[in-house]
Amino acid sequence: MARWNLVSWNVNGLRAAHRKGFLDWFASAKPDVLCVQETKAEPEQLDEAVKAVPGYVSEFCWGEKKGYSGVGTWAKKAPAAVERGMGVPEYDREGRVLVTRWPEFTLYNVYFPNGKSRDERLKFKLRFYEDFRKLLARRRKKGETRQVVCGDVNTAHQAIDLARPKENSDVSGFLPVERAWIDGLLADGFVDTFRAFEKGPDHYSYWDQQSRARERNVGWRIDYFFVSDALKGNLKGAAIHPEVMGSDHCPVSVQLEL
Repeated sequence: MARWNLVSWNVNGLRAAHRKGFLDWFASAKPDVLCVQETKAEPEQLDEAVKAVPGYVSEFCWGEKKGYSGVGTWAKKAPAAVERGMGVPEYDREGRVLVTRWPEFTLYNVYFPNGKSRDERLKFKLRFYEDFRKLLARRRKKGETRQVVCGDVNTAHQAIDLARPKENSDVSGFLPVERAWIDGLLADGFVDTFRAFEKGPDHYSYWDQQSRARERNVGWRIDYFFVSDALKGNLKGAAIHPEVMGSDHCPVSVQLEL
């Protein structure tokens, strides 16, 4: 068996992260697989050093709108198959889903929509949530039992997952209907990997930059790794890495023995 170290990070602009030392961090972290969200770039807009990190293969999915959304995955072991999108045009034009498959598992790198800007975007987010969950269920029925889902989910699950739950009870990102979707995903057999190892408070992966919330650790845990029931026994560790700077989010990681 081999230990897989998987890392996910919303970099809030891959070109900006590159200028802030992304590659130095990458060389130090040495993940087996790195998933990033909110790349805000098409591949031709990226420095070749970012796309061609020594020892890794990289794949990207990007949206139609310039400087918006986008995800990317780097892996030491080339995936057996790569899939961009969910097959739903209204989602896929935003470049939010990148699927990579290995014999050991299938990895979904997802930048879930943010519902804060207006009511229509909240409705879009909830449609995306439900359609993505249905997609996972359909594929499990067809034999894809070892599923890993990672990314910026844009929702804190429980009151323990944000610093100020009462103040944000009617804000998108902590609405009952959004939190219920995570409940449903767990009911489907998925594990919130971080909570499998850490039950305590004050662990966050996102902080508002304008209010200097990171200095005070007034944050939200909205970045996740979920693994399906078939991988529960392979789960060996999970962590949040608030010491890593360069974005308003920090990386999260999981270790699987496969």
